[in-house]
Amino acid sequence: MWNPVRVQVLVVEDDGSIADAVMSGLSRQGFQPTLVTTGRAALDHDGTPDLVLLDLGLPDLDGTEVCRQLRDRSNVPIIIMSARSDEVDRVLLLESGADDYVVKPFGMRELVARIRAVARRSSPDVTSQEPADDVIEAGAIRIDPRTRRVTVDGDEVALTPKEFDLLRHLAADPGAVMRRRDILEEVWEPNWFGSAKTLDVHVASLRRKLGHADWIEAVRGVGFRLVERPGV
Repeated sequence: MWNPVRVQVLVVEDDGSIADAVMSGLSRQGFQPTLVTTGRAALDHDGTPDLVLLDLGLPDLDGTEVCRQLRDRSNVPIIIMSARSDEVDRVLLLESGADDYVVKPFGMRELVARIRAVARRSSPDVTSQEPADDVIEAGAIRIDPRTRRVTVDGDEVALTPKEFDLLRHLAADPGAVMRRRDILEEVWEPNWFGSAKTLDVHVASLRRKLGHADWIEAVRGVGFRLVERPGV
């Protein structure tokens, strides 16, 4: 089973819905996120994160001041998360010590790409801990990301590129419910504007090709999960 070495990410965000999405998305991608909801908690945090994701609109301290203080005491990479999109804001924050800036709303694919890009620039040791393309085994299903081959009970199953990406995403955490919105953002595009029915079509095709419709369960009103079941 895929078991990546985890990168410590300190998430500083007081909006519950955004925090939940970021925390779950980072966990699925193999990172180890820790959440704090105030600037003071970020400054008092006694861990040693590899990277900080910092919201600007915190309830106690301005995120810009938190960024300055973090930079004064550490070289930890800092990525700002903010709805402020003006060029002046971005420039001021970069001059305050931030390494990058992502504008809300954003997709997890974009956020993870920025984390990895900043980590590559900041510390080769951090990027060496990125999740490897290890073989994923979920019951009778075996997924090889390097060759993009899938077998069920040893028999190869021919999947389209998007079907493969969808199955790999679901198999990264068997049994866990993946929300429809998160699947669309991770497997298709951030801020997906196409029809949500495309996900149902691909799930139906995957079920047919895997030969067991009950291996991918629909959770009403939420999304889908892959169920690990032994082969025949």
